[in-house]
Amino acid sequence: MDCKDSDFLVIGAGIAGLYAALLAGEHGRVRLLTKTSLSDTNSAWAQGGIAAAVEEHDSPQLHLEDTLRAGHGLCDPQAVAVLVSEGPDCVRDLERLGVPFDRAGREYLLGREGGHSRRRIVQSGGSSTGRQIVERLSQLVTQHRDIELEEGAHVTELLVSEGSCAGACAVQGERELVLRARATILASGGAAALYERTTNPPGATGDGMALAYRAGAELMDMEFVQFHPTALALPQTRSWLITEAIRGEGAYLLNTQHERFMPRYDERAELAPRDVVSRAIFEEMRQEQSDHVFLDLRHLPKDLIRERFPNIWEMLSTHGLDPTRDLIPVAPAAHYTLGGVRTDLHARTNIENLYAVGEVACTGVHGANRLASNSLLECLVFARRAVQAALETSAPLRPVTPSSCPTRPWRLPPDLPSIMTRYVGLVRDRAGLEYALARLTEMGEAALVGRLIAQSALLRTESRGVHIRRDYPQENPQWLAHIVLQRERDPQILKI
Repeated sequence: MDCKDSDFLVIGAGIAGLYAALLAGEHGRVRLLTKTSLSDTNSAWAQGGIAAAVEEHDSPQLHLEDTLRAGHGLCDPQAVAVLVSEGPDCVRDLERLGVPFDRAGREYLLGREGGHSRRRIVQSGGSSTGRQIVERLSQLVTQHRDIELEEGAHVTELLVSEGSCAGACAVQGERELVLRARATILASGGAAALYERTTNPPGATGDGMALAYRAGAELMDMEFVQFHPTALALPQTRSWLITEAIRGEGAYLLNTQHERFMPRYDERAELAPRDVVSRAIFEEMRQEQSDHVFLDLRHLPKDLIRERFPNIWEMLSTHGLDPTRDLIPVAPAAHYTLGGVRTDLHARTNIENLYAVGEVACTGVHGANRLASNSLLECLVFARRAVQAALETSAPLRPVTPSSCPTRPWRLPPDLPSIMTRYVGLVRDRAGLEYALARLTEMGEAALVGRLIAQSALLRTESRGVHIRRDYPQENPQWLAHIVLQRERDPQILKI
């Protein structure tokens, strides 16, 4: 067993982890772990961009109002204020690090997405934003003399003693690692790949949430799983994300009768928030007994599509679709986990010296429905805050004794995705959730995160944001509350 020490241990190499590692590398030795490779993270698949009030026509206050409106009463206003006020500076910091954001002259070339009252989506390479940022930050990480990268490293246990995190155990091929650190930053991503139809890479299975829960951390808002409205829906084809920035440029949604339907559901039509659009698509599919609706780009200029959305143009072309001539079949797919490890405004968890940032965390900024393109912004803002908080704590290296480190990572049960999709998916009910909970409980620790999602979804007897119960179709003011789960404790209901 190899033992290695560092000042900072960063688990996960998406944008949150890469940015945290670079900032921490200015102050000490960093060990950065990823269970896959640097290029195969969820961040690299992000298309929309970064929402930030960077232009004169916009303001953090307007961004805050849009975020709170989208969150259906469950956003933490203080966390949102931090997000929108510190976000523009984080965008400028990425430019300082060499990320080339799209501009028209000296002005940012801004996109607009559902739920935003202004154009405020900063992009790099159009719809290739996530990949562009990951590539640049990865380049800086691999060149940094104080950051040691461990690819293909599966973390199997967080090392916690007397309420304090001292590092982690991991396996890397045949090697078993004990990694001590003064501060451990969890940036391992979300859990949307627990579903059959997902826009996420296969590795997004909630590993960090499970690690934190087993270590005694609090998890919050696990019932809120956001489904992206427009993922490609072709037989035997993965659910490729088609960014809603396309709808921001004027694309329409049509049902299988080729009728535009969104104006019947919301006055904002195709620019309504994601939960509204996904729910509308689900209803149209149910009424027409179809497994898809259509995205119509045929009236948009060809040059606009090719220049602003190059990866989407390329992806559609590989499937024989020309968006200037063909309707694009789409349907909702699991996209983003709003809940996660509960943190304060400085990314601190209830476990000392353990921080959580990015999709693995629940900072309170998203509430019951994430506003589009706030996710990458959250990664940046709270990664910076985590490093700052860790520096102020300056914890010593602690002796550690691995208790029961598994010698191999957990493997998901093969029928888990179908259970999650059928019973814990976009629309739920009591009978289905109870069945899913029983099945997932039988599967044991390997199905832990799915079980926590189902447990929280069963407890919340209302529909709010992305949590839709057919047996409780309305919002209930009694449920202006958060569900907090912690190992060996009954669920806590925290009223707002």
